[in-house]
This record gives sequence, C-alpha cells and structure tokens, in this order.
Amino acid sequence: MMDEINKDVEDLDLSEDNDETDETSDEEEDIPSYQVAMWDFNQCDPKKCSGRKLARMDLVKSLKIKQKFPGLVLTPTGQQCVSPQDKDIVETKGIAVVDCSWARIDSTPIAALKPQHGRLLPFLVAANPINYGRPCQLSCVEAIAATMYITGYKSHANLYLSKFSWGHSFIELNEKLLDIYAGCTDSASVIREQNKYIEEEQKQQEKDKNALPDFPESESSEESE
Repeated sequence: MMDEINKDVEDLDLSEDNDETDETSDEEEDIPSYQVAMWDFNQCDPKKCSGRKLARMDLVKSLKIKQKFPGLVLTPTGQQCVSPQDKDIVETKGIAVVDCSWARIDSTPIAALKPQHGRLLPFLVAANPINYGRPCQLSCVEAIAATMYITGYKSHANLYLSKFSWGHSFIELNEKLLDIYAGCTDSASVIREQNKYIEEEQKQQEKDKNALPDFPESESSEESE
C-alpha cells in the first residue's frame, strides 16, 4: 500500500522476513481468539507487504477476492468510522483489511466486496518506512492494529505491531489520538474528536508560524554611483 515511493526506502524489505525477533512462542503471546483476515489484490511488492508477512505467521487469513467476510471490514467504501461500539463485531466476527496499492485504489474493485460492516479509520499518521508521517496512508498491520486498539484490544495491537522493527513507532506517533478514539462511544463521537484534534493542530501550526521572527529582505548588491 504505497504512493510516490521515496528512493531512499525503495529497496527496504518491510516484511522483515529474517524474523529473528519473532521467536516468541504462541504460548507467551496474547493471540486474538477472533479472526483477522485480508483480501490481497496483488498490487504491492511482496517483500514490502506487512499483510503477507502476517499471513506467513498465521496471524492473518488470506481471503479469495470474491469471498465474503462477516466481520468488520476496513475499506474506503465504509460509511462509518471504527469506534469502541464495534467491539462486539470484532469479538464475534473478526477484522478484515483490503491490501492494495494507494496508487491504484481508484481502479481496485473494492466495492464488489459489499461488506456488512464496512468501516473507515479516523485520522492517524503512518509510521511504516514507505509512508512515514503521511496522514491516513497506513499499512495493513497499522490499520489492523489501529482497529484493535480503538475497539479495546490494545494488547493484540501491540502484538501485531511487534512483528515489525518499526511497529512501536506507530503507537508512539498516534498514542494520544488512539487513546482519545478508544475513549469515545460511537462513530459520531470519534469523528467529532478527530475534527477537534485536526482543528487544534492547525491552530497550533498557525500560532507557531506567526511566532517566527520577520527577517528583513536582502538588499540589492547593486548601488548607484
């Protein structure tokens, strides 16, 4: 899931298939009892796909493109935002994510999935090396972890992110927002808090900009004689 890939990170193996840090046994991990799944449209580099790495670790189930999923589905066609109100759906029916390229999202037949519980994610900032710092352009694992965190499964979110060396950065960048969203009641309140946060950030940025000193314009080196 990437757009305008930076040359400096183009050759990174985001899946981190060496996995020397992933030797913790399942007995020591808080594995979700609900299903976590994804539709893979084969548009991303498999070496850089967080969803595929999770699938290889049996932390995500791969779905066929036309296969239906009864649980919460993270999709751009969703009409509501993920909220704590969705906890029962997650617990009983699971979470699924669409794995496709941000650059090709308009041409991807996502609408054909027709999920019963389609959801959007609120404003969050990506921490993955491809889209670091970009609003809303999350990788599969970030999207899944954000949903887990907001719906009350913080330990599961940390587990999934722990499979990536950069995973902890997602929580560090978004912890304030994630805690705010997790403290909401429903989709409408999540949207209100999101808009409030964005408005406050914009005001602060404007304030910081106005606080900068005014530097005089450089004088012309040409002098009349």
